[in-house]
Parts: sequence; structure tokens; C-alpha cells
Amino acid sequence: MIEIIGVRFRNAGKIYFFDPAGEKIEKGEHVIVETARGVEYGMVVLGNKFVEEEKVIQPLKPVIRKATPEDDKKEEENKEKEKKAFEICLEKIQKHGLEMKLIDTEYTFDNNKVLFYFTADGRIDFRELVKDLAAVFRTRIELRQIGVRDETKALGGYSICGRPLCCSTYLSDFVPVSIKMAKEQNLSLNPTKISGVCGRLMCCLKNEEETYEYLNSKLPDIGDRVTTIDGLKGEVQSVFVLRQKVKVIVEINDEKEIREYHVDDLKFKKKFRKEHVKLDDELKALEELERQEGKSKFDD
Repeated sequence: MIEIIGVRFRNAGKIYFFDPAGEKIEKGEHVIVETARGVEYGMVVLGNKFVEEEKVIQPLKPVIRKATPEDDKKEEENKEKEKKAFEICLEKIQKHGLEMKLIDTEYTFDNNKVLFYFTADGRIDFRELVKDLAAVFRTRIELRQIGVRDETKALGGYSICGRPLCCSTYLSDFVPVSIKMAKEQNLSLNPTKISGVCGRLMCCLKNEEETYEYLNSKLPDIGDRVTTIDGLKGEVQSVFVLRQKVKVIVEINDEKEIREYHVDDLKFKKKFRKEHVKLDDELKALEELERQEGKSKFDD
């Protein structure tokens, strides 16, 4: 077992792990650590915790120290310097007539580098801009082009659900999201209704994808022919994924009638998906285990 703490830095969604070096460090405290970018000031989001060594990418760098009042003051000074650097960079961008949108500015804690984050539709030749900025700040300059999702993550905001954006609160990486996920969940395919603040498909479509795929695999498709538990044959008119109910158009005495059935009361050609079969087997095994223990949460 090895002891770690989790640290998050500004403009970085990921959590990075460090060796507390024998210190007791609480969540919410600030620490000074060494990273690939140099000495950094970060906030502890995971206090001292023991984990198995194979779960941590080695080598694990030790914490240099807990942040002192002087470190806190320097971090605040850096934030003020970033505001001024942002304004200066905007002026230089306008001077060179570059088609780029400046999003954020960041000083490394040791002031060895100033990073400027921007978005643009294509490649930008900013060599002259870098020269101008280097002459002003007299330190290393890095211009980093980011995507619209990264822009939204940096700026923050609220989604249509009324909650803070997932990307700016807890998501460390952007997962691939496709229109297929919206279709699987029977959502409107209107781009304005399934797109986030960034203009791309909402990240939360991924959250319930696996569940909906599994539930949909148990249901017939609209238009499929089915046989009901009471011996009637009919055509599927609509399905209710979460309730696992199906509306079927059946013919009784030469008259058509719509009846609702639970999917377990219908016979039809099942869809075959390997991942769903695996999930189904896992659920059955868990259900059987819990029944044996006399505390099945699947039983009514």
C-alpha cells in the first residue's frame, strides 16, 4: 500500500496524485508541488489515502510543502497579473489582426511561463504575436489553442437542467458523444434540445447510455410482429423504455384494438447484442446471490 493525496490545479480538470511525504494534509488545503510545468500551487481535493501501488502511476512526486501565507499571497498576485496580461494580449491580437478569440491567461506559480488560451476556426500564425508578448513580459510565452468544449469548461456556467456544467465541476476528460446515444434514449433529435452551452452534443448523454442500450435490447422495435400472453398476434405501435411496456395493435373479431403489455408478456424475435447478454448474465448472477442471502433488492 502507498499513501497519496489528490491535487487539482487551475485550468486543469484532472486530479493529480502526489506523495504527502509524511504530512497530514486535509481536503481543501493548498500545497506546493513540482509538475512537468514546474513548481505549482494546487488545492487538495483528496486527503491522505492508502491505495495499492499498482493503481498509481510511478514515480509519485512528493509534496514540497503545505502552502504558506506567502504562497497564498503570491497566488493572488498571479491572478491580478493574469488580468493585466489578458488585456495586453487582446491589444496585441487586434494590432496583428489575428482571427482568434482569447479565452484565458495563466501564470505558472514560479512565473517562469505565461500561458494564453485561445480558440480559432483554423491554424493561426502567431509567431509575431509571441515575439511581442515575450518583449513585454520577458518570460517564456505559450499560446495554446483549445476547442469549444475546453472554452466552456474554462468559462463555466449553467446547463439547461439548471445545474452547473458537468465539464466545469467534475468531468476530468471529455468522452465521445454521438447522436446515436440521443436516439437510443428516445430524445428529440433537434440539435438545439440535445446540445450544450458549447454547441456540441451534451456530455450527459453518455451517463445513461449503457442502461438505455440494455433496456432497449429487451424491447421489440416499432412495427415488429409479436404474440401476446393471451394468444393474440399484433404489431408494435409504441414502446416505453423505462417502464418496459409495449403498446400493441391487435385484431379481435375483425376489429383493431390497442392494448398495453409488459415486455415479459410478449413473444418476439429478440435482439442479439453481446454486451447486453453479458450485462444480463451479470444481473442474473447478482440477483441469485442476493436471493440466497435473503435480501434481494430485485424482488417486489
